[in-house]
Amino acid sequence: MTVKAYGAHASDQPLVSMDITRRAPGAHDVQIDIAFCGVCHSDLHTARSEWAGTQFPCVPGHEIVGRVTAVGAHVNSHKVGDLVGVGCMVDSCQHCADCEDGLENYCDNMIGTYNGPTADAPGHTLGGYSQQIVVHERYVLRIRHPEQDLAAVAPLLCAGITTYSPLRHWQAGPGKKVGVVGIGGLGHMGIKLAHAMGAHVVAFTTSESKRADAKALGADEVVVSRNADEMAAHLKSFDFILNTVAAPHDLDAFLVLLKRDGTMTLVGAPATPHPSTQVFNLIMKRRALAGSMIGGIPETQEMLDFCAEHGIVADIELIRADEINAAYERMLKGDVKYRFVIDNASMA
Repeated sequence: MTVKAYGAHASDQPLVSMDITRRAPGAHDVQIDIAFCGVCHSDLHTARSEWAGTQFPCVPGHEIVGRVTAVGAHVNSHKVGDLVGVGCMVDSCQHCADCEDGLENYCDNMIGTYNGPTADAPGHTLGGYSQQIVVHERYVLRIRHPEQDLAAVAPLLCAGITTYSPLRHWQAGPGKKVGVVGIGGLGHMGIKLAHAMGAHVVAFTTSESKRADAKALGADEVVVSRNADEMAAHLKSFDFILNTVAAPHDLDAFLVLLKRDGTMTLVGAPATPHPSTQVFNLIMKRRALAGSMIGGIPETQEMLDFCAEHGIVADIELIRADEINAAYERMLKGDVKYRFVIDNASMA
């Protein structure tokens, strides 16, 4: 089937309207009419070949929500009319230790929702900046939020799970002091989720102007990281710090805020490396510096259900598809609170 999409034909060209084809649903496939698609920083990096290996035409988008319009003969988990989501992956090997543990996101053969290998034309996956997508049922998530929240649910499929997974893994909750570095697309979700989990949440920002915003999102305290006195007041006090900043910065400034056996986990992906940390800041208090990437399908479903139960959605700005290039430029300037979401009906 031919559908409308927005994508780039080359890294130095803007995203434009284009026609793409989607396969007919196979026995285990779910066909989805996409209602909304969130705009992730990864989309921009890929479309502009800032990460190696972009294949063109490139249709980004991996924060997908919509309604099921057809299912394959052997699909039991979803039915026509269901509200569903698709995140950052649409396939994996399905038999390695990671897949068997429900951690398909760490499978060596995980297939991204866009720019991953596929038998479908044009030979690589095309993402959610499109009217429709066909996905294996294993990678389709149920959405239990009210339908009127659907646009604001879309970013949960990447920004939500990217922050939820490490918060759960390192056991954020009552009695834990949790820091969230950066208040953007990822950080604002981290604050909301850590607060809902019952942790004492401290938000870190370089901008005095974001202090009130962070409190409104659920932070118990806000630290302006450029203020040495504010930073010093929190030395050796955190159980866990979630660092969402996607630009190189001094990690030691935050490592010293961890208590003994505390962990800082990086989820932001800068285009160039962070400055190297001082080893003594790790070994003197048995601190850990870790990384985390999205989450597996079971945990992503758990996150969506948790957010539905707690009334959590992203703070979004809805845009038309033809506003995507302007949105990319604004995103580079940090000029969005806190996630752009495309209204895919605007592609018609």
